[in-house]
Amino acid sequence: MSDIHLFYQTHIGAMQDAMRQRLDLAGPFLSQRAELSDIDAIRTDVLKEFDVVLNQLPYVGGAASRMTAFFMQLIGFMAMSRVLRRHGLPSAVIGDIEREVHKAQLLTEPEAQRLEAGRRFMSPENRSFLRQQAALSTSESHRREFPDDFVYDVVEPGPSDTFEFGIDYKACGFCKFAARHGDKDILPNICGLDVDAYATRGVRLERTQTLAGGASHCNFRFSRLASD
Repeated sequence: MSDIHLFYQTHIGAMQDAMRQRLDLAGPFLSQRAELSDIDAIRTDVLKEFDVVLNQLPYVGGAASRMTAFFMQLIGFMAMSRVLRRHGLPSAVIGDIEREVHKAQLLTEPEAQRLEAGRRFMSPENRSFLRQQAALSTSESHRREFPDDFVYDVVEPGPSDTFEFGIDYKACGFCKFAARHGDKDILPNICGLDVDAYATRGVRLERTQTLAGGASHCNFRFSRLASD
């Protein structure tokens, strides 16, 4: 019997399609960077592990929580990391491959759409939404109902700061997931996807510390890239 939450079940087709596209893009990187020969077998293993990951994926409020989308978009990389780890690849090599694959997948979206998404992210309207979501994430009732969700605050720049706004993540859903399922060694690979993800949308992310690296919080700082 499947343990996949009903919310994720309604989106499972799109998630599986995205995972298959990711694996199509991963083939050349796996051959070049890791010198892995049986790419088809790895693809099969990753899809099987993806089913395992989906059954482990925590529910954090569905559409009511903005972090649900991050889980749905990135959790497949946990499946890929697990399989590549079993094939003996070092975590750093896995991370390099996954960053290249993730960027290649993001770049399949038309540039105009990506840059428009970045403009919406940096807009005053989205900052207002982020503040609402941050307040929700820190509320006692939400943390009690959804203990696996992220907890964060929105940070406004000071007089000498060059960023436009920031987010301090005090608790990370991926960190909790990794601790529960023995994935702490490959957890930094998820963190490594962020910079390119924002850059492809015309947004600069600067971050000097992460929860995965042992810091008290992840300090995301956002500004517009000059090219936008």
